[in-house]
Amino acid sequence: MIIDGHQHFWDPARADYPWMDAPELTPIRRAFGPPDLAPLLKANGIDASIVVQCRSSLEETEEFLRIAHATPSVIGVVGWADLTDGGLGDTLDRLCGSPGGEKLVGIRHQVHDEADPDWLLREDVQRGLTAVFAHDLAYDFLVRTRELPAAVATAQAFPQARFVLDHAAKPPIADGGSAEWFDRIKALGTCDNVWCKISGLATEAVWNDWDAERLFPFVAHAANCFGEDRLIFGSDWPVCLLAGSYGEIKSALEACLARLGPQLRDKAFGVNAKAAYRLG
Repeated sequence: MIIDGHQHFWDPARADYPWMDAPELTPIRRAFGPPDLAPLLKANGIDASIVVQCRSSLEETEEFLRIAHATPSVIGVVGWADLTDGGLGDTLDRLCGSPGGEKLVGIRHQVHDEADPDWLLREDVQRGLTAVFAHDLAYDFLVRTRELPAAVATAQAFPQARFVLDHAAKPPIADGGSAEWFDRIKALGTCDNVWCKISGLATEAVWNDWDAERLFPFVAHAANCFGEDRLIFGSDWPVCLLAGSYGEIKSALEACLARLGPQLRDKAFGVNAKAAYRLG
């Protein structure tokens, strides 16, 4: 099974997405749903996908579970729930028991939008993570370089848990990278309970001036740090449309991974996502 480990659905006419207010995001400020994605999956040889949260909303998580229930190609949902809520366990019980609840595979929060770089280390957040892992769910790190030390400490605090790093922590590709990103990714890679998504990289480059060659150093470093068993392909569609089509993004990442070995490429396109999210 070939899996897109990271894609989104949204409709700005029905809900508010604060991160989408920037003028440069106008091209993607419209509805995207399963009928839009289906032909792209078919054209690119993708069998299934994991839909990932876009806003801090239980309503969205519930909607994604309903979509997953009705859409066989959506095999997993990484939703949102309030990690600081003392009743999180009850909330997760309800979500897991709802239609599509068996497809809830993880929880995510926009940590890089928090003012505190150590937000993950707050006592109430760590208590919430305990509830997430008690429900056998993964936790997706949505962080940048600034928050990577807290991500490392969190992964170390829960050695039996499963974490997935989204977008390789958004390396500053447009600026040529940074030694700090390279060093901190290496530190996170030493935590063998963390997987890394090779996703969202083209939109961290110059949108109209990138190619596989420019992405390769960042993919190669992630591969060196996480190994062939902990890299996951994700399109980051439809965010990726800011920089290229679904096919262009998939082809570029596949070219980068293929340079690192066919076995690594093959695992990143399915096997590793199944392991990270315990997909049936």
